[in-house]
Amino acid sequence: MNRIGAVDLARGLVMIIMALDHVRDLMYIHSINQSPTNLATTTTILFFTRWITYLCAPTFVFLAGTSAYISSRNKNISEIRMYLIKRGLWLVFLEFTVFNFALYFDIGFHNYIFEVIAAIGFGLIMLGVLIRVQSKIIGLIGLIIIFCHNLLPLIPFEEGSIIKIVLSPFFAPGRFPVSGESFFFMAYPPVPWLGIILIGFAAGTFFELQDGSRKKLFSKIGFAALGLFILIRFINIYGDPIPWTNQKNSLFTFLSFINITKYPPSLLFCLITLGLLFLFLAYADGLNKRVFNLAAVYGKVPLFYFILHFYFIHLIMIFMLLIQGFDWSQLDFSSGTFGRPQNAESGISLWVVYIIWIIVVAALYKPCLWFGNYKASHKEWWLKYM
Repeated sequence: MNRIGAVDLARGLVMIIMALDHVRDLMYIHSINQSPTNLATTTTILFFTRWITYLCAPTFVFLAGTSAYISSRNKNISEIRMYLIKRGLWLVFLEFTVFNFALYFDIGFHNYIFEVIAAIGFGLIMLGVLIRVQSKIIGLIGLIIIFCHNLLPLIPFEEGSIIKIVLSPFFAPGRFPVSGESFFFMAYPPVPWLGIILIGFAAGTFFELQDGSRKKLFSKIGFAALGLFILIRFINIYGDPIPWTNQKNSLFTFLSFINITKYPPSLLFCLITLGLLFLFLAYADGLNKRVFNLAAVYGKVPLFYFILHFYFIHLIMIFMLLIQGFDWSQLDFSSGTFGRPQNAESGISLWVVYIIWIIVVAALYKPCLWFGNYKASHKEWWLKYM
């Protein structure tokens, strides 16, 4: 199968949105001490600035599974298994080296964080193990994980038991000491995200359908997922660890209703984000060609963009701190604040965050276009891992 435009487009759009979240996280004046989804302190625009980026990680992970399926078609099973496992291990390695440094700029590596790139790497390794299994069975395993992993906290494991200690990092976020002042953060527990990559792989078969049939199927899946989200969320018993509640007005009650849990991705988080993704994939071909081509430039080189944009944003943040009068010796790179001093006010207002975001995305267009063209015209082995 050739490249699928809707996949590049979806991935490109969420990568553009992703940069907004990372600019906000590193540079917004209140990002260190205020959660944008805390309804007691947030504003509507701040809430949606964060909420819209919820679409990014599940889209990345789902489409990583879809791309794995597309790349495995008509290829030797042993060859594709080795490729998936090696690519998965490569992504995990990049997470703890290149990406961890991009996040913290900490040359001492006091914090190791398992985030979306490592979660995708883990998922690809597991896909390599399962590659001989029928895609329908792989999809069924993924659905079971997504619908049932929220049951784990309900199981009454004895506190401190070996089973709980071993299983918890695979299902829930946590902070674990490594040595001295170094810590390991499990931000993206691999099992819940594995469910998403598995159904993404199984959904790869849908892209073999004719355009009309595929659009109809994706529409049905998307609306069914959103309908199920509304039903389960309204019942307010299962599907997310934080129930919705009546707030000070109807708008904030609605925000509470859609304020779902990403860490780890709850059932409701998966239903609403993947439901929207399926609807987007159903109608992507109808978008303006200029928008299509622009977003696809980023979507064709996801790993290249991810590396570049994080370093770029972090360098801008350092420049911001120096402009605001901080001395280099005041910058704190080892405590997890990305370099921002903990006991002094720093950062920019939300409207400036949006300006910096537009600058970052625009500045990376030409490099992404160049690398995309380079990949298309060269066949070096290492390009398969980028």
